[in-house]
Formats: sequence, C-alpha cells, structure tokens
Amino acid sequence: MAHVSCGLDNTLSDVPAWVPGAARAYLAHTIGGHSIRALARASGRHASTVLRQVRRIEGLRDDLLVDHALRRLGRIAGTPGLRHSNREDGETMSETMAVRVRVPDEATIEREARRILRRMNEPGACLAVARDMENAVVVRDTADGRTVRTAVVERAVAEAMALKDWLACGSKGRINRYEITSAGRSALKRLLAEETAAKAGRPDDCDPFGDQHRDLDEREVGTGQKMRTRYNLAESPLQSLARRKDRLGKPFLSAELVAAGERLREDFELAQMGPRVTQNWERFLSSGDAGPKDGGGPAAGPQAARERVNRALADLGPGLADVALRTCCFLEGMEAVERRMGWAARSGKIVLRIALQRLKRHYDEVEGGWSPMIG
Repeated sequence: MAHVSCGLDNTLSDVPAWVPGAARAYLAHTIGGHSIRALARASGRHASTVLRQVRRIEGLRDDLLVDHALRRLGRIAGTPGLRHSNREDGETMSETMAVRVRVPDEATIEREARRILRRMNEPGACLAVARDMENAVVVRDTADGRTVRTAVVERAVAEAMALKDWLACGSKGRINRYEITSAGRSALKRLLAEETAAKAGRPDDCDPFGDQHRDLDEREVGTGQKMRTRYNLAESPLQSLARRKDRLGKPFLSAELVAAGERLREDFELAQMGPRVTQNWERFLSSGDAGPKDGGGPAAGPQAARERVNRALADLGPGLADVALRTCCFLEGMEAVERRMGWAARSGKIVLRIALQRLKRHYDEVEGGWSPMIG
C-alpha cells in the first residue's frame, strides 16, 4: 500500500490540487498504469467506487472541454498524451495549442469563476467555444432577439470549470454551448461569500461551504437600537421540519400545515411589514396600530394583507402568534426561537405545530381554505 501510494504521488506530482478526485483516479489509471484495486487501496475506498469514478470520467471524454482538460493534464503528468481518446485525430486540439496554453492554478480559476459564473448565471446566458478557439466567450440572448457577448475567458480556465462540473454542454456542433450547472451556482455562492468576508476583513466568520446552499438576506430586528439578522431565502424553516418524520414514520408537518404557514408569510410579505413588530406584537394586533383603512389606491392591497395578518395572529393569541410570526414570517430557526422565548430544547416545534393547526382552522373558517386574490 505504501509502495502504491508512493507511485501514485510520483505520477500525479505535477497535477494541480484543484483537479477533482475522480479525474485524478482516471489519470493515475490511464497514465500511471495503476490498477483499480491498487488505487482503491491507496485511497481507502472500495474498488467498485474507484471503478465508477474512472468510468464516469471516461464517459465525459465526448465533452470537448473535459476531453481537452484531461489531455492537457496528461501532458503535464509527464506523458505525450492520454492513452484513451474518443476523438478522431482531426477533431482534437493541435499539439502546439495544448502545450502553449498552461494549466491554470486554483487562484486563477476561482478569480475567473467569480466573473464568468456570475455572467453565466444571467437569464439566457451560455458559454460558447469552438475546437480551435484559444478563448471561450459568454454570450446572452436579449429580449429583442440579439446575441451579445458579455465576457471572454481563457480556454484552459473554461476547461477546468467544465472538469469541476461547473459547466455542462447543452448543445454540440461546430460551436459548443455550455450552461452553468447547479454545482456551478453553488460554487459561485461559495466564492462570492469568501470574497465578501475577505473584503469585510472577517475571513474567519465566513462559512462558504454552507453559504453555497443558502440564499441569504438580512433584516432589521428590534425597536430603538436595531440589529440586523440574516436568514435563508432559499428554504423556510417549515420546509426543514416538513422533511422530518415522527415516531410513526409520518411527516412531522403535513402539507396542509406547511401551506397555512406559507400563506401567513405571503400576507406578511405583501403587507411590507418588518421584524420590528415582534418586539411589541400586542400593539401590532391592536386596531390602533392597523393604520388607515383605505378603500382603494396603491396601499389597498398591502393594507388588506396587513388586516389578514392581524386577524390570524389575534386568533392564535399570545405564544402561538409569536412562534408563528418568528418562524413563518421572519424565517427564524427553531433553536433561535426557543432561545428568544426561553423554552426548553426541542419544545418549539411542538408549539409551532399547534400554532399551524390553529392557523389552518382559522383560514378554513374565515375564508374557506382559499387565499384571496392579490390586487
């Protein structure tokens, strides 16, 4: 095992650290000549796992950027080329271009990815590249039918992003068009979170691998001296609880209860209310804080939504209204709600379920279970 590990390290000593593990296993197998079992012993994985990785990378050789990325990495690993290629000799990139363009380092890839992935995340955007182009371009279709170029990226960087599964080929031909993947969007969030933390001088406060799965926003909380709290727009706490199972194997929150909570949040957002009301929710429930009752005009919709929230919270009463408001509208997690309310651990979700049951009954009785038309 030690001998195999040493041989593997020698084979891939010049391969950059950013290369994914599956691609490294493929290079070690096709260039270094290491067997699947030897690679499995060296990596501590099962042989079938390594075999699936190698086969998956081999299956990506039909992708123009992935194929050229592997050929480029094969050259810097000390051989004139990879042992396997699914392309005809006339279809592959010329030897001079492959040698002339260097393999980028991780810092370059991440710097360019922040720029390119941000452009590719725009509606109608894609990355276009032809076989003999030294650079790839990001283009976007406009509403009037025109195609505009928004960015240019070095070919080797585009190949690296495709190998890292940040880009996927959507259409092939004389010009190949690539689209951003879900992994690319997650990587963009992570890179932007790291950049924001670095600019703010708080790199240790950054959780980039957590932020790549979140869509974070901030709100002001409190009256008088306000503070800002962050919450995840991508997922409501209700959705997280809905995936949990009770002791009978049923969802902890039924679809009807989740719908009731989301309905309260819709009215809350429409009313353009802020978290400041949680500090004095009794005043918020009073008729004197409800504002003027206009019969029409631009504020009629928000005013009606505000009144619906008033009625729902008044029906819930103290305690239940607070947990529903904090969880459904302010998107606070259960642990945060329990700390604020001074409740025992794991008791908040029980209170929330009771609040949602009461809230569903309120909507069924008042409006027959259907939301009013907006506007």
